[in-house]
Amino acid sequence: MGGVMREKAQQIFRAGVAAADPYQAVDRALRADPVQCAGKLLVLAVGKAAMRMAQAAVAHVSGAEVIVITNYENAKEVDFAEVFAAGHPVPDDGGARAARHVITKLQALGRADQVLALISGGGSALLPAPPAGISLQDKAEVNRLLLACGAEIGEMNLIRQQISDLKGGGLLRIAAPAKVRALILSDVVGDDLRRIASGPTVAPVGTREQAVDLLKSYAVWDDLPASVQSHLSTPAPDLPPLPQAENQLVGSNPISVAAMKQAAGAATVHPEPLTGDVTQAAKIVMKSGTGITLFGGETTVKLTGTGLGGRNQELALRVALLAEQQGWGDEWVFLSGGTDGRDGPCDAAGGIVDGGTLKRIREAGVSPVDMLANNDSYHALQAASDLLMTGATGTNVADLQVLIRR
Repeated sequence: MGGVMREKAQQIFRAGVAAADPYQAVDRALRADPVQCAGKLLVLAVGKAAMRMAQAAVAHVSGAEVIVITNYENAKEVDFAEVFAAGHPVPDDGGARAARHVITKLQALGRADQVLALISGGGSALLPAPPAGISLQDKAEVNRLLLACGAEIGEMNLIRQQISDLKGGGLLRIAAPAKVRALILSDVVGDDLRRIASGPTVAPVGTREQAVDLLKSYAVWDDLPASVQSHLSTPAPDLPPLPQAENQLVGSNPISVAAMKQAAGAATVHPEPLTGDVTQAAKIVMKSGTGITLFGGETTVKLTGTGLGGRNQELALRVALLAEQQGWGDEWVFLSGGTDGRDGPCDAAGGIVDGGTLKRIREAGVSPVDMLANNDSYHALQAASDLLMTGATGTNVADLQVLIRR
């Protein structure tokens, strides 16, 4: 029975991932509203889904210059685009080179030209363009501190926008007077376009002052590089109004959750996105009744240990421990996975746990409680053969969860 339930959970999860297929999302958008450009067309695809989004776009346009910036796992040489591989979640030199190249191309555009921006999750780290005075290493350190302190993705993007020349509408300013149209695949709960890839084609989420307040609230301000402290403490210059762009959402987490429900048949969709710290998220999962319950969203983890893992693996392990405490028995399965196929800095998409998970971990000579205390959910789940391994999916619409309980 356990094997059947595990396969069912994975089948439902795969349906959610398939609904976020970037090729189909872009193809639908461009069939409904074809690109019309009198001058030069620059197709700029950035994010974890960039390869598939660009592939779909070139099937609808001819003569365009195509640039793709994506993570190393999804990057490959193609004959239709210039491809840059870059670091995620921490920016690296590959992303910095890509950003400089993109800025040069945008600056060369004129009034008759157009940018077709294909934006997906991960784009914030993949296209770093720190302002003058801030080094790439300083920007990477900011990312590292944000990832470790438990900040939510929206808060992280507010801060990132204030230390970038491309984010928070920066792409629009550099491309002006060229027209900009963006097709956006959302990895952000609530689908706020300002927060997806830190909003290169929309207005910023907040201000430098708000960024400072957030950094202080998470007690990381004093750990920031001096260059970042100086930049954020300096009043922002007065700028003209942000140029207009045509922004269209073509894929999102709720769309994938709806596809999971269709695949599951009789199932309950949790009414609110699963967000916040994994400790609280696990308690929310535990309130579910019997049958199939589906979740979507994006949680956070506050790192206090030195282990390996990610928010989905830690959530799965926490649910397993709570299920044991509450006497759930053996007839249940819980899957939590990232739709991009990568959960944190490791090769697992997440975890899939059941009533036998903790027994298998302990039989391997590992303490699940100790591993969790060290943020080492990866090796705990690995000991039970309960890592969810999908490989890179080429898309990214945040996280999906499936609970099946008899």
